[in-house]
Amino acid sequence: MEYLKSCQGMPLEEKLQVLTDAAKYDVACTSSGVERKGNGQSIGNCVAAGICHSFSGDGRCISLLKILLTNECIYDCKYCRNRHSNDIRRATFTPEEVCILTMEFYRRNYIEGLFLSSGIIENPTFTMELIFRTVWLLRNRYRFNGYVHVKTIPGADPEVIEQTGFLADRMSVNLELPTAEGLRSLAPNKHRKSILTPMRQIQTGRRESLLLQDYRNYTALPAAPENTLYPAVTQKQVLQESHPGAAFVPAGQSTQMIIGASGESDYEIVHMAEAMYRQFELKRVFYSAFINTTGDDLLPDTSESGPPLLREHRLYQADFLMRFYHFRAAELITAERPHLDTRVDPKCSWALDHLEFFPVEVQDADYHTLLRIPGIGVKSAKRIVAARRMGRLDFDSLKRFGVVLKRAMYFITCSGRMMIPLKMNRSFILANLLGLGEKLPPGIMGQTTYHQMSLTDLFGDG
Repeated sequence: MEYLKSCQGMPLEEKLQVLTDAAKYDVACTSSGVERKGNGQSIGNCVAAGICHSFSGDGRCISLLKILLTNECIYDCKYCRNRHSNDIRRATFTPEEVCILTMEFYRRNYIEGLFLSSGIIENPTFTMELIFRTVWLLRNRYRFNGYVHVKTIPGADPEVIEQTGFLADRMSVNLELPTAEGLRSLAPNKHRKSILTPMRQIQTGRRESLLLQDYRNYTALPAAPENTLYPAVTQKQVLQESHPGAAFVPAGQSTQMIIGASGESDYEIVHMAEAMYRQFELKRVFYSAFINTTGDDLLPDTSESGPPLLREHRLYQADFLMRFYHFRAAELITAERPHLDTRVDPKCSWALDHLEFFPVEVQDADYHTLLRIPGIGVKSAKRIVAARRMGRLDFDSLKRFGVVLKRAMYFITCSGRMMIPLKMNRSFILANLLGLGEKLPPGIMGQTTYHQMSLTDLFGDG
């Protein structure tokens, strides 16, 4: 069998180096984006691939071992470094090797969980079965109860996906490109329908799992009527009972879109993200600035300009506005202006285009209105609403609440007065906002090389 051949002849350490590096372009978790060597004076360093950062529901930053099961692939997607026609070094883990690595890193307190993706070896179902076996061994033989995020392979047998869903915490299906046209031109082996099908399966499975939990709680009470509202879910009971206490993908699902590989606009990307959140109840959409690693003529050249990191940054900001600030995609971007303003963040851009709503009186504005003011975030808006019950506010108290006054002062009044006399003029406010500058993530301005954190060397560590 081809799979068995690919697993042999390479030491585990070498496989680890190859497959952590191959995984760094999959950004369905948050990474540092930094490569930095120790200077002999500070503690620690960062290298190019392997350990990524994600965030738990309570806001904690957690470290995940991020690897591919294999970088072998039968597909030939033009944008993918691991494409079949690319002449790169190949390696494949066995499920047991992934388990050993995960447990060794966990025991050394390097990681808190596993992020496992894979190229397609032999066929989608065979690859998904290997992923399932890996997670099953990790949970049952090695008794690992930490966080596990796995990639779902489009086109795989739904039964294997379902079995994996009762073992993993989160599953993700990469949308790859924002438009179906881009997918057809750059990924001829993939189809939008085959990607959306497992997304719908995961969404349905999560709903039924939650319903079953409610049903169990319900039946623990006095006997339910014969015509209970929950008969449809009972067919899931046998499967779920085989994983005692397990829920189906309890941390939800996510997806990733590559930005800048095809000719999509920000308008198409933002509206697609909104549709994915609404139709598939995703926890997160991730955006990956395109890096040309294959040199294909159909792809834009990023050797001089670097990946579009600032564009990626603005898309993440727009995404947060939709997820936490109750903005709709149509408010942030229109077909007439299909690209986000890279000079200022999307909330500032929206406020400048709607000065008729400003200035807002912070003593009287409701919570949702406060969220629309540049410089006021979710926490500071809640603090303002709570503090108003106790007395009148002033600008010093707003600053203590976390309001960024250097941005908010153009859009608010406090007890009927502005912080300093200002004219509500778009050009004037924009010029002042641009003069303030903006703190951007490392790599966006200056160094444009896109890297992710790596793992500490396990071998020879003693």
